[in-house]
Amino acid sequence: DADVLVATKMGRRADQVPENYVLDNFRTWNDRSRANLGVDTLDLVQLHCPPSSVYSSDAVYDALDALVDEQRIAAYAVSVETCAEALTAIARPGVASVQIILNPFRLKPLDEVLPAAVAAGVGIIARVPLASGLLSGKYTKDTVFGPDDHRTYNRHGEAFDQGETFSGIDYATGVAAAAEFAALAPEGATPAQTALRWIIQQPGVTSVIPGARSVEQARANAAAAALPPLPQSTLDAVRELYDRSIRPEVHDRW
Repeated sequence: DADVLVATKMGRRADQVPENYVLDNFRTWNDRSRANLGVDTLDLVQLHCPPSSVYSSDAVYDALDALVDEQRIAAYAVSVETCAEALTAIARPGVASVQIILNPFRLKPLDEVLPAAVAAGVGIIARVPLASGLLSGKYTKDTVFGPDDHRTYNRHGEAFDQGETFSGIDYATGVAAAAEFAALAPEGATPAQTALRWIIQQPGVTSVIPGARSVEQARANAAAAALPPLPQSTLDAVRELYDRSIRPEVHDRW
């Protein structure tokens, strides 16, 4: 009765090879998710950053359509690493949404992905919205993360795509840029809330999914939606900071 949309992902527990993305596996993964979540039909199921070739496979989309026909899922979507993957998925008529890294340190999706999504009626779910915490403004160059934290062991893409950690930015560069970003926060808002407000006012963004380690963090994140839109001067300052500090290092990689 709470009108909650139940969204999940599938595919990341299996070996990341294209041949695993088939209907029989989809059904198995879907059965586990439906049992875990206690629902007969999942509102949205997203392929969890599969190999790039999966996004252009007719057989994969046929299998996803079969899950809809069987009323296992109401809609399907994808989570991507790159803008090229996003554009490939957006071109498919059955794709409901694309989950992509988007934050004030990751602007490339604004160039083509968001306009294409708007034109196609595809939702955009912004992930890694705080650049692994950089945009909270709480870290310094001396901050130490635990050995089992991806911010320690994946800084240079040692374990998985580098973009998942600090949005692919060199840590020292990110800390310095985050300090400048924090100064842009309006009165009464934290840097994290400012980053979330920046994301949700981008044309084409449907939702943003920040992480939270406490009830207080979850409430603070949600409160960003009630902030007034950031003025054009702040939007311009975010772009200038990105072009000066972030873009020269990582834009081509994305």
